Amino acid sequence: MNIYISEEAVVADIQERFHSLYPQLKLQFYKKPYNCGEVIPAEDIISPGTPIEKIRMIHSFGWLDVSYYRTVVAVENDFSHLFGLNVRILQLGNTSWQDTTDKGACTLDELNLMAEAQ
Repeated sequence: MNIYISEEAVVADIQERFHSLYPQLKLQFYKKPYNCGEVIPAEDIISPGTPIEKIRMIHSFGWLDVSYYRTVVAVENDFSHLFGLNVRILQLGNTSWQDTTDKGACTLDELNLMAEAQ
């Protein structure tokens, strides 16, 4: 499973494609990178209507592998290293979206299934 990252895309395009593959997971885009456990201010969250071209640090385009067996860390690193995008994968909790930095070794499929079981 792949998501195409192009200069014409907006954040919502990528979020919707990812969410259609993993209904219990969500991509959140940020203005800058954050370390595990850091509190991320709301003003650093990028609006879904933002063009990718305006926020990426590496001006390339191409396919991003989001296959079920890929880990959270691997996908987040690919966003950063291949496209210069600061992304976190969030998991649907009981009432809100939760950060998954403590579950970085889990695969996308495992995280999606864990959230479904809650």
